[in-house]
Amino acid sequence: MLPHLRTAYNDRFTKENYAAFLADLNSLHPGQVDFRVAETPVFVDRSFKEKLLHACESIVDVICSPSFRELTTPAIPAGENVPREHPFAHMISFDFGVCENAAGELEPQLIEMQGFPTLYAFQAYYPEVLERHFHLPAGFSHYFNGYKKDTYLDMLRRLILGPHAPENVVLLEIKPYEQKTRIDFFCTRDYVGIEPVCLTELIQEGRKLYYNRNGVKTAIHRVYNRIIFDDFKANRAALGDVVDITTDLDVEWLPHPNWFYRISKYTLPLVQHPFVPETFFLNEVKQLPGELKDFVLKPLFSFAGQGVKIDLVQDDLDAITDPEYYILQRKVKYADVIQTPDGPAKAEIRMMYVWPEGDARPHAATNLARLSKGKMIGVRYNKDKEWVGGSVAYCEI
Repeated sequence: MLPHLRTAYNDRFTKENYAAFLADLNSLHPGQVDFRVAETPVFVDRSFKEKLLHACESIVDVICSPSFRELTTPAIPAGENVPREHPFAHMISFDFGVCENAAGELEPQLIEMQGFPTLYAFQAYYPEVLERHFHLPAGFSHYFNGYKKDTYLDMLRRLILGPHAPENVVLLEIKPYEQKTRIDFFCTRDYVGIEPVCLTELIQEGRKLYYNRNGVKTAIHRVYNRIIFDDFKANRAALGDVVDITTDLDVEWLPHPNWFYRISKYTLPLVQHPFVPETFFLNEVKQLPGELKDFVLKPLFSFAGQGVKIDLVQDDLDAITDPEYYILQRKVKYADVIQTPDGPAKAEIRMMYVWPEGDARPHAATNLARLSKGKMIGVRYNKDKEWVGGSVAYCEI
């Protein structure tokens, strides 16, 4: 988005330097970066950054409204409403495509949002390694609101731990050491001091939970929740007899699992903003404001693009028996904005918000970016391509 910076970066780039960067990135926890890391960050000018923040703050206004929890109660599927819901989500992600409007101008367009953690620890580690190997411009940062690495990590520790000792807080996941994002779990342990724990390793005594920490049965007071319920449901039978995390357990959740559903695709129809595409609940659509080809069909309860229909035809809609679980979202035009040696790449920027206790509303902390040359953002659409994968946006200060 800043042509002179892109040209300068590309001119300096060498495959040898990229290989050295990857070796350094993998040196902290060898073999644990299990996704492709792109050859380049994204450079964002101040104007585009302000558009991103303006859109995010407008969505935050909706989330902070007194009626939001009532409006989103139907978002939580039957049987998955977890007791002891916290009044707000401690972590929120907003995914924006870098798009081109009808006038040919670049603008962000919201693709999805999540009341769920993303790579909050890895995004403190990875840019630091990137900056050791590549010449990046002064006056740019991947942090927001004045954060630097030390202040960001101090905030992250306080956010995740709260008043508890690290040994009484766990990062809960299903088979954490097999997850594609496990490098973030290792970085979380490095920075915060908490252990990744598999759901199968929990010990339940009444309403209390414990885990084995270095051979010692240790009480769990807070759960840093990384379990995606779709994953839990898909693997429940194979997991055997495990703790039912939908019951009333004597633990704090961060973020509480209900917010995974409340701040999600379900929220999209509630937001009206120029950088949020028109979105409708399928069961409420009587007549589309446009042609079917102009919309994308998305299941409400899916993750990582599963079940999304881009090239939509009437037969797709006719086959749906539960339209209340789908949305129609107006298509956006991703811009071929990142110039690379073998053709342009598209980009998404994930704005990563945090909501510390005592604050009236969440605020932007950092971001991640993803580059793609496929039809959609994601690994399965970018196999055997270069200058694609995980990245970060450096925004003009």
